[in-house]
Amino acid sequence: MAEKSGKVAKIRLAKLDQNTTRYDNAEDYDRRLGKLQKELLHIQQTYWHEKRRAIIVFEGWDAAGKGGAIRRMTEPLDPRGFHVWPISAPTPEEQSKHYLYRFWTKLPGAGSFAIFDRSWYGRVLVERVEKFANKDQWKRAYDEINEFERLLADDGARIVKLFLHITPDEQLERFRERMKNPYKRWKLTEEDLRNRAKWDDYVKATETMFDRTSTPHAPWHAVEANSKWHARIKVLEIVTAALKEGVNIAPPPIDINVAKMAAEVLGIHPDLVVANGENGANGKR
Repeated sequence: MAEKSGKVAKIRLAKLDQNTTRYDNAEDYDRRLGKLQKELLHIQQTYWHEKRRAIIVFEGWDAAGKGGAIRRMTEPLDPRGFHVWPISAPTPEEQSKHYLYRFWTKLPGAGSFAIFDRSWYGRVLVERVEKFANKDQWKRAYDEINEFERLLADDGARIVKLFLHITPDEQLERFRERMKNPYKRWKLTEEDLRNRAKWDDYVKATETMFDRTSTPHAPWHAVEANSKWHARIKVLEIVTAALKEGVNIAPPPIDINVAKMAAEVLGIHPDLVVANGENGANGKR
């Protein structure tokens, strides 16, 4: 995350504490999860009313739990106000254009969230390691991505970038679990298994990505994900904190005309309706 000096602290995956476990029982986990989900819903409502935009980027290892974290994040939200974009290999048509083209077309409209399950960072991760992009292309991409995100931030979009990190041993256990479960087996691919042999290459590419593209307006957040409960809670904590920074998430003031009409139809005294609306607008609960 950004420091007060404007510099961004370096992230090193080996230094993340995977033994961090804050939730020993389901009751504590569910209580914290529910509180954060409710807060995120209030944030979404504010973004909707104020026509703000948010872009949430998920990267991470195969089987790191990106899908599970996204599901917990979107469960309470109004489906009209967000879209999840699962990103896979580009189509032949997309390959004929600049690699950022297909992401421009998926940016959020006013009042909505765009959530990317993998993103434009594939250029400096899988495309770099697997040599789908040559050295000049992926080295050039750091500045291209920074400018892309700077344009979005300057245009008012809030950007949150998360990388879910698990250890090789944890990934192996999750792969085995998927292979044993016929309902999860489809998630495991030959590519997933092959990529394990290049673990160190991916670590190098990921940490270079952190160093080159973690900026004050769009910092990277690394999440310890060996514990799924811990990862899901931390993702929600990061997202809610980033999206509400400098934003008043109290309910908007009530429409006076609607209040008067509702008072007639519902039999509520208009002064009481307006007073309650003013309290909400002032942030009182």
